[in-house]
Amino acid sequence: MEQYNLLIGDVITICGTFSFAVSGAFAAMQKRLDAFGVLIVAFVTAVGGGTLRDLLIGATPVFWLKDANYSLLIIVTAIVAMIFWKRIKSLKITLFLFDSLGLGFFTILGVQKGLTYDLSPGVCVALGTVTGCFGGITRDILLNNIPLIFRKEIYATACILGGVMFLILRYWGVDDTVVKVTSVAVVFLIRIIAVKYKLSLPRIY
Repeated sequence: MEQYNLLIGDVITICGTFSFAVSGAFAAMQKRLDAFGVLIVAFVTAVGGGTLRDLLIGATPVFWLKDANYSLLIIVTAIVAMIFWKRIKSLKITLFLFDSLGLGFFTILGVQKGLTYDLSPGVCVALGTVTGCFGGITRDILLNNIPLIFRKEIYATACILGGVMFLILRYWGVDDTVVKVTSVAVVFLIRIIAVKYKLSLPRIY
């Protein structure tokens, strides 16, 4: 069972890394960056949140330095994205979908890693939010965009709700795979619904 859970964790990490690498690559191509720029933005987007997470909890060397396969995955993903981007009708929609998927995957990874370090539930949710959001924040800053987390869109809130769902389902003793899949789906669907219906948090001014 432990090996199975580790396998699921690896799959989620790979899926999250792939999703954010694609979103970073497409965001860079929207800005007409050259191939090297696309690779850099894809890399930073994919590892930014996990890097900050590991630094905050003292898990060094950070995850992608321990396993070179993550760097290879990001590079291959970015190259494939550059090759096939002309066949995709809307970079904007594709960027949004992959960013939302990456947000869900990395949020759950952050919460789970916080639990392995025996951190409090609130800190685990915060750690999941940082893991999910920071790569996108770094991507947007590099591309001279206002980060999504600072706009009206529901972004970090989706991470928080997904993290809370993860902890609740885990407390209820739900199967670990179901907990992870459901929590990722919560983050993803909240983003989809919020954008589709133009939902946002109320302004304070």
